[in-house]
Amino acid sequence: MLLESPEQRLFDQRLQQNWQLPAAVALEELPGDVQALGLSEPILALLSRRGFGSAAAIEALLNPADAPDPKHHFPDLGLAVKRLKQACKTNERLAICGDYDADGMTSTALLIGVLQQLGAQPQAAIPSRQADGYGLNVSMVEELAAEGIRLLVTVDNGVSAREALERAQALGLEVIVTDHHTIPEERPPLSALLHPQCTPEDSPYRGLAGVGMAYVLAGALAKANRSAKALAMALDLFCIGTIADMAPLQGVNRRWLMDGLPRLKDSPLPGLQALQQVAGLDDVPIDAGAVGFQLAPRINAVGRLGDPRLVVDLLTTDDPEQALELARECESWNRQRRELCDAIEAEARALAEADGDQRSPFLLLAQSHWHHGVIGIVAARLVEHYGTPVALLAAEGDGRMRASVRAPKGFAVDAALQACGELLERFGGHPAAGGFTVKAERVTALHERLNDLAQVWREREGLQLVMPEALLKLEQINRPLWRELQRLEPFGIGNPTPLFWSCGCTISQQRELRGGHLQLSLRQGEARVRAMAWRWGAVGHLLPKQVDVAYHLRLNRWNGEESLQLEVVGIRPSSGEALVLQRQERSYWVRREGNAVVIRNADGEELRGEAQQGRLEALQIDHPKAEHPYVKALVQDAARAMGLAA
Repeated sequence: MLLESPEQRLFDQRLQQNWQLPAAVALEELPGDVQALGLSEPILALLSRRGFGSAAAIEALLNPADAPDPKHHFPDLGLAVKRLKQACKTNERLAICGDYDADGMTSTALLIGVLQQLGAQPQAAIPSRQADGYGLNVSMVEELAAEGIRLLVTVDNGVSAREALERAQALGLEVIVTDHHTIPEERPPLSALLHPQCTPEDSPYRGLAGVGMAYVLAGALAKANRSAKALAMALDLFCIGTIADMAPLQGVNRRWLMDGLPRLKDSPLPGLQALQQVAGLDDVPIDAGAVGFQLAPRINAVGRLGDPRLVVDLLTTDDPEQALELARECESWNRQRRELCDAIEAEARALAEADGDQRSPFLLLAQSHWHHGVIGIVAARLVEHYGTPVALLAAEGDGRMRASVRAPKGFAVDAALQACGELLERFGGHPAAGGFTVKAERVTALHERLNDLAQVWREREGLQLVMPEALLKLEQINRPLWRELQRLEPFGIGNPTPLFWSCGCTISQQRELRGGHLQLSLRQGEARVRAMAWRWGAVGHLLPKQVDVAYHLRLNRWNGEESLQLEVVGIRPSSGEALVLQRQERSYWVRREGNAVVIRNADGEELRGEAQQGRLEALQIDHPKAEHPYVKALVQDAARAMGLAA
């Protein structure tokens, strides 16, 4: 369903937004046991639209089942545990080969901490983002072998490192691979493979990130050694790595996060306590948001700019003073990361704005001095600002450029790069993000190809899509609703933060804050609420007085006080008392009369639908085709667009 008004057309051209409202939900037709759960109508509508149509399904979401015995899901788990148990028994030296992102660093720290408790002598081996690139490589294998290491365990990498694994085999090293990236068609040589794809298709372990695989292995090893103490810190690190890697919050991920997040505040790890302190979280509950926006960035900053072993040392030390010193180093790297991002973003925006209205449908910008470690962050910011796919390129040496790519929902980065494969040296990614290396002389041809793909996508998909899930009146935004939302947490991939919308709101005040953020005061009837539009300051002057707002609900803490506020995702001019509704290539003119909508087609025919207490009850439509499904759906769409139905 598409909605359009004259002022909205101009507004959308600047904000690159297209709203798609959800299908109507007949709440009164939900099963009695669902209605008996005591959830509010907006939450019931939200759950129903997400496919939770039964009380059993909702209960499973609110209280997921315990994790089943992993030995029945991972065929090689027994082999891996047997070999590591031997290493613990003989006090063997071994290497944990991780990745330089938060998932890889927490995975490495988790296994090092558990193996140390059980008697082995593990050491971290993490490549440099700048010098080595991703994953296990031949030089790492050769260096470890020269040091006398005979057992490697990879975490969050390794499954595609064929050359390195073949070299390890030639040197007589055993390798246990734990990974969650795509398994190649031809399996490389290794001693054991622990991977979500090796589990049954319906396994609750299917969504594990690298740290989840490390947690499975650590749990099985601790059980085999009858040592629950060894796992005392493992669940804490699982929570950090899983949220940082944006793993799907379903199956065992959801169960373990619900068990582990409430414990993070009082974690026995000095490193996590110190990290909370430098992040200013001393008096703040630690939830998924605090991990994702406060703790994880400080960990990731080190992997992007510095030596990842700093984080491993932080998360494995038992000395509070050393932990605080290391946490302060993380904070320093994070400050540098922010400064770099801000500087590159300012430069990238200046380059983009230089093209004015002739900006390419695929925004590709290159500067040799940009830092590889942060261009992905900046690319994501530009996607948010311009609503178009973005690639930022920095020099790699030998006449090559390395890029990070980000894109709005609907544009498949992996497919686009595949279509340009013959122009690229190497590439990879998933629908939302990716990366590639390209020779400098091919950048122009590559940009032309990407522009063609983006133009087709733009013509097909239109503007950036805003898809609210449930209608709220501002007066409904209160603590009881917030407590209901907390029962649905943690939010993330597979269980996204609910996107609500409110219509007919008046902007009573707006203020641009430092950093280009926009603070709004919204009014609807007697209700007042504050809203934050991050990085929207440049469009503040375009906002009309009456708006519809799509938003996430947040709890804001400031100076010891808490208040609910809106985090704006989309804004459009309010339809007020009239709008144009486009449905299946037909236009209808809709106006509101009290609690009714009146719809007129191109031939001047009118029909009317009544709404009562936010629900479309009996549709009293004075039309020969009143019972036709198309007509009923049309009235429902119109009532929902006018804010009369949930």
